[in-house]
Amino acid sequence: MAAFPWHARSRNYTSEFESCRLEAVPVEFGDYHPLKPITVTESKTKKMGRKGSTSSTSSSSSSSMIDPLSSVLDGTDPLSLFAATADPVTTAANTDSTRKKRDKDDSLAVGSDFEPWSSKRGEILARYTTTEKLSINLYMSSEKGKAMMPGSAVSEKVRTRLEELDDLEEGSQKELLNLTQQDYMNRIEDLNQSLKDAWASDQKVKALKIVIQCSKLLSDTTVIQFYPSKFVLITDILDTFGKLVYERILSMCLDNRGSLPDNFTPESVNDTAKETCLNWFFKIASIRELIPRFYVEAAISKCNKFLSKTGISECLPRLTAMIRGIGDPLVAVYARAYLCRVGMEVAPHRKESLNKNFFDFLLTFKQMHGDTVQNQLVVQCVEIPLYLTLYSPAIDWILQCIAYRAPEILLTEMMERCKKLGNNALLLNSVMSAFRAEFIAARSMDFIGMIKVCDESGFPKHLLFRSLGLNLAMADPPECDRLQILNEAWKVITKLKNPQDYINCAEVWVEYTCRHFTKREVNTVLADVIKHMTPDRAFEDAYPQLQSIIQKIITYFHDFSVLFSAEKFLPFLDMFQKESVRVEVCKCIMEAFIKHQQDATKDPVILNALLHVCKTMHDSVNALTLEDEKRMLASLINGFIKMVSFGRDFEQQLSFYVEARSMFCNLEPVLVQLVHSVNQLAMETRKVMKGNHSRKTAAFVRACVAFCFITIPSLTSIFARLNLYLNSGQVALANQCLSQADAFFKAAVSLVPEVPKMINIDGKMRPSEPFLLEFFCNFFSTLLIVPDHPEQGVLFLVRGLLNVIQDYMWEDNSDDKVRIYTNVLHLLSAMTQETYIYHIDKVDSNDSLYGGDSKFLIEINKLCETVIAQILDHLKTLGQEETLKRQSQLALYFFNSILAHGDLRNNKLNQLSVNLWNLVQKHGFADTKTMVKTLEYIKRQSKQPEMSHFTELALRLPLQSRT
Repeated sequence: MAAFPWHARSRNYTSEFESCRLEAVPVEFGDYHPLKPITVTESKTKKMGRKGSTSSTSSSSSSSMIDPLSSVLDGTDPLSLFAATADPVTTAANTDSTRKKRDKDDSLAVGSDFEPWSSKRGEILARYTTTEKLSINLYMSSEKGKAMMPGSAVSEKVRTRLEELDDLEEGSQKELLNLTQQDYMNRIEDLNQSLKDAWASDQKVKALKIVIQCSKLLSDTTVIQFYPSKFVLITDILDTFGKLVYERILSMCLDNRGSLPDNFTPESVNDTAKETCLNWFFKIASIRELIPRFYVEAAISKCNKFLSKTGISECLPRLTAMIRGIGDPLVAVYARAYLCRVGMEVAPHRKESLNKNFFDFLLTFKQMHGDTVQNQLVVQCVEIPLYLTLYSPAIDWILQCIAYRAPEILLTEMMERCKKLGNNALLLNSVMSAFRAEFIAARSMDFIGMIKVCDESGFPKHLLFRSLGLNLAMADPPECDRLQILNEAWKVITKLKNPQDYINCAEVWVEYTCRHFTKREVNTVLADVIKHMTPDRAFEDAYPQLQSIIQKIITYFHDFSVLFSAEKFLPFLDMFQKESVRVEVCKCIMEAFIKHQQDATKDPVILNALLHVCKTMHDSVNALTLEDEKRMLASLINGFIKMVSFGRDFEQQLSFYVEARSMFCNLEPVLVQLVHSVNQLAMETRKVMKGNHSRKTAAFVRACVAFCFITIPSLTSIFARLNLYLNSGQVALANQCLSQADAFFKAAVSLVPEVPKMINIDGKMRPSEPFLLEFFCNFFSTLLIVPDHPEQGVLFLVRGLLNVIQDYMWEDNSDDKVRIYTNVLHLLSAMTQETYIYHIDKVDSNDSLYGGDSKFLIEINKLCETVIAQILDHLKTLGQEETLKRQSQLALYFFNSILAHGDLRNNKLNQLSVNLWNLVQKHGFADTKTMVKTLEYIKRQSKQPEMSHFTELALRLPLQSRT
């Protein structure tokens, strides 16, 4: 093949910049601006009805922005429009949606600030467990309930159902014994499902029987420590039953008028629904045993709305009085808790019923210490302190209902009643848990006085102080009392012998201390915690609480110089001996530092402490550590490194980076960050010195360069090494360290053959060639200004890179090699210019070294001929049918390069461009729009004086039709 000589066109970069500059257009006030609100003008035409009149048009405009999402707020979203056009006849789906809406409205009878029962279930089930065996009575279906004949009378149907109900009372049950707690819970869940299945199959009496037998289980206290959890499980079934009955009766109220309004009255309920509702209450009234009769009626008490306006207000006091017949105080208090639960749903405004339940409980409070209860506890080997804690969920709930949006004066009344009962600790604790934190905090000293005189035998005082501390973490006591409160509380806390009791209480009061006091008090508290938790390695059983203490401290102390100067803070960290926990704590500290540290720091206290913290995180990395975890740890350590600054003490800064490299060598992203930071430090040195390169400055820069040159080879990611070699070489070049820059660039060139075909990117294997192409483009841009080494010959680095590109094993179906060669032509064309497009200060590039010497230009042209030959050879290999599209695309790419960089006044180059243009269109794979735009560009360029030869070129470039 004949060689094509390359003649680069001369470039006037200044004029090219000017021609490419965007034209500045003045924008006057009121003109269109992309950020200005859109003005919409509406035109309305009104036709006049009078004879002989002509139509007139009125126009109105609005300057408000039309938000495409605003229609949703107007109810005109697609779903609303669909619903508006739906058939108004009530369907089953409409009924369901109506019920859901009404249920939602009912649940909002109390505000979102009221903690629902559902949020307490999990805690109760997790806390009140047992290893003892449990028993349960299961309903066994009877043959008495025979299928009714189609012609059976209604009275016979009612009689049969009553017989089925009597069957339950006659004992058709099966007792299951020796159940584990999990077995018991599974059986209860089975009953819940059986209830739903029975209801769905229209076996309403069977459903009622299931609910009755479940309610009976609440009278059983044989495994007393499990009773609160049993209450949770059984009342779930009761809630399900109550909801099913209510929805059943509600569905009977639907007629052609649609569903009942949310605030319906009994007058709007039809007779059939009322009769069914009464029937349910009559069935329940026939239950002989008190406890199931109470619970089942309470479960459906909401149905009183269908019967009368005063039904609920009459029902709640009657049920409250009914509980007085329950002899066991534990069973009774949970019955009251359930009634309060129902009351908050159906009539949250009727506070007198809630109060009556609590006051009735206080009247029977002494029963807990009576002989009957004491004998029962002896039989079950349960101590009185444990027994009293069983009351907490019920009492807490009752008091929460009472205290909800209650006036402050009610707290005063409750405190007085507690005093009359001898400041019973159980009640006092529930009061502090129920009422608003602001009310409790304002009376902190009063509560401390009451706690002091409490009898500690049944309910430990430290639990009372813990409850008080929880309130003080949310609300502030009077300022004059704060120190005395802390002293009084800590007197009790520090005397606790049991480490678990101690840490549970101390954890809460640490927040109070951080909230209101200084480093001195926090340090004292930490010292006390260390003193209590170190003996016998008690801290190993208290890691969650210790973690909570750390979290609270860093939440309130954002000045890390103050925090780390606390004498006991680091010794406190040393208690986290378990590596996984220790790392989590360190991560927590680092996240807080990165979030709250506003300014860079060189404080030695902070640096020493955080180096210790980061070292702990780093040393946790091993072969089993997940990549996501490594990335997170590296990100935190890098955040710390970026925040360290010694100002103009550059040597100290470099020393810090050297120390960090030795400490964090196992986390590659940290090493990458350190190389970037050192390069930035070298550039900052150059900037500050303003070109005054003394020996000391030059030595420092060389030290930075040496740091990078030593660090980069330790990286495993080959593209990280390539890019850092390039970046570090650029920094060395900018600092006039030419030999060091050459070393970096040579290292990059020698590394290219090691690039694998596939690389791991975020856990996925991807081809490496696109990344390699990007790297070469960046490298070429740098090589333009790199001066030739006097001992290495002309364009030594470029020749070496071309050899590497030639020898690299490219993919068979890849054209990246040719694209790279085309970019090499761009580089070589720029090198032939009399003055290069950019330079580095105080570095003489080849345009200065050679001064346009003809021998230099001849060498460049030889390289260009070689590169062009490689490109054309590759285009020839793409002549097969399956590769013609690639040939067309590459030919157009090469044509555009010649157009931009070649001197087309040369006949051979001009002819080559014409041949390429024809090759692009030869097989019909050219994009017509692209070809048209390219030709238009050539014609526009031909109008410039120095580009007049483009006129003839344009005439030689035909546009071929695909037809």
